Amino acid sequence: MKINNLFSVEGKVALVTGGSRGIGLMIARGFVENGVKTYISSRKAEACDQAVKELSQYGECIALPADMSSMDEIERVAKEISAKEQKLDILVNNAGANWGAPFAEFPENGWDKVMELNVKSPFFLTQKLLPLLQAAASNADPARVINVGSINGINTPRVDTFSYPASKAAIHHLTKILAAHLTPENITVNAIAPGPFETKMMAGTLAARRQEILDNVPLGRTGEDEDMAGIALYLSSRAGAYVSGTVIPVDGGSLVNT
Repeated sequence: MKINNLFSVEGKVALVTGGSRGIGLMIARGFVENGVKTYISSRKAEACDQAVKELSQYGECIALPADMSSMDEIERVAKEISAKEQKLDILVNNAGANWGAPFAEFPENGWDKVMELNVKSPFFLTQKLLPLLQAAASNADPARVINVGSINGINTPRVDTFSYPASKAAIHHLTKILAAHLTPENITVNAIAPGPFETKMMAGTLAARRQEILDNVPLGRTGEDEDMAGIALYLSSRAGAYVSGTVIPVDGGSLVNT
């Protein structure tokens, strides 16, 4: 049982939503560098193309720009991949949004935008791509759905982003529900719950409260690209084939301090 075989993902096909930056880009690069034909989706076509240009030096990466908050766009993405691929081994539902405002001023559109992109879209994209996931699935090597949640969906953050932690708690529970439905079809469903990483979404918070945040991380640092790529590769490889319905914190141990 060689480690190269145990963690190999070579030859698989993946879609990573929100793959042009941040957590999605970290995961996409890990896939591309290890032989996965990787489609990345991003709302902005220019950002998608730039990420593909960067990643294509390591392997096969294809841009598929789309706004995952739109059902029409979700259906278009599913149709385009179905026209190009006979199967989809890995789906990473990473596209997400955040919104901050004081409680008394928090707007309905901020609530709806976050809930739609962070919870509704992963459900319906998985639904529309189910035939391709089923085509890739076997008992020995299941198809994989990986949802990106957050430790803020586990702990109780004291910041004015009310819909965001609620949406991440929802995607964690949805992960378990989908696992109950899809694992018998040889499709595993798991969630990653990142802690502090150097991403655009986290940049403002880190700029304002970096030391406070790091003081709460037992490892004393923010997450690095390899930390995120590693957990995604584990869940997508033979090493993670018997894991389904889990939420895995990748947070440097910060949850033990909450």
